[in-house]
Amino acid sequence: MSVLPIRIYGDAVLHTPAETVDEITDEIRELVADMYETMAAAPGVGLAAPQVGVGKRMFVYGWEDEHGTEHRGVAINPRLWQAPLVPESFAELEEDEEEGCLSVPGERFELRRSPAVLLEATDLEGKPYELRAEGWLARILQHEYDHLDGVIYVDRLAVPSHKQAFKIMRKRGWNVPGKSWLPGEEKLEG
Repeated sequence: MSVLPIRIYGDAVLHTPAETVDEITDEIRELVADMYETMAAAPGVGLAAPQVGVGKRMFVYGWEDEHGTEHRGVAINPRLWQAPLVPESFAELEEDEEEGCLSVPGERFELRRSPAVLLEATDLEGKPYELRAEGWLARILQHEYDHLDGVIYVDRLAVPSHKQAFKIMRKRGWNVPGKSWLPGEEKLEG
């Protein structure tokens, strides 16, 4: 296993819909192991294959809730259904609605997400499964699923957060391809 470089916002692989995983091979299993190691080193709670430069429809997640229950898994060729937002959910954003992304390192912005989701995916053994999630885990799954469609959370931000995020990314030179960072190192590559 090894820690992989994480691509930064401007890289084309992050903005391109990922391709279906046709077969779970040893190469896919090794990629998943590397993704878990990279996610832990970052540290993060989720990591999609496009974030490490692989345009495949798969992501890993790992998070421990306030009760000490670990939620960890891999989603291969996932499908995601989201509960609709209800009118009272359009009130001001709460602090717990802040989100970050390993492909926009060090930045966090408020983003409204659906409070509940249903994920259908295949695990590493090729077995289909369903996962119903609420709260923070639902947010993680939505965030990672977006990566598979070429969407990064800053693309979903409302003004003025959207303007602020893109100003920061331009200032840091992240709006061009070829930028990445390696967890455990301070310096961004590219």
